[in-house]
Order: sequence, then structure tokens, then C-alpha cells
Amino acid sequence: MVIKRIGVLKAGIFQGCFLALFGLLFGVMALVFGTMFGGVLGAAGNHGGAGLGMGFIGGIGALIFLPIMYGVMGFIGGIIAAALYNLVAGIVGGLEIDVD
Repeated sequence: MVIKRIGVLKAGIFQGCFLALFGLLFGVMALVFGTMFGGVLGAAGNHGGAGLGMGFIGGIGALIFLPIMYGVMGFIGGIIAAALYNLVAGIVGGLEIDVD
């Protein structure tokens, strides 16, 4: 089998969705660790729940912003990569894959 061409839009959509899931994962980690870190800083500075609240708000922002940013950048990167592959595959003939 030889892959001669990749659908540019489909590759962008796939890459965008794939990276948006990673962004969601990183957003959840930012929420958890940001809240913990904010709580520690708030307790160390005798501010109590203020640090915890700021860490939580920052984590919620990351939970919203990171999947969107990763998805958009993944979509753009997927389109560029597929277009470059199609250009190079037209010159060298594509990738050969052995399947059983």
C-alpha cells in the first residue's frame, strides 16, 4: 500500500480534536495543581481561602482556554502538515506501508 495523498481538511479536524483532548487533560491538571498551590500559598501568607480561590479561578481559566488553544493550533498544524505531505508525496511517491 502506498499513501499518495492525505485529505487536508480531515487531517486538520483530526489533529485539532486530538490536541483539544490533550488541552482538556492539561486544563484539568492545571485546575487541580493550581488550586493546591494556591491553597498552600494562601495558608503560608495567612490569607486563608484567598489563595485557594485564585488558584481555582486560574485553573478554571486554563480548563476553558487550553482545549480551545490546543484545538485551534492543532487544526492549523494538521492542515499545514497534510499540505506539505501532499506536496512532498507528489515528488517522491508517498509512504509505503506493509499490511497483512
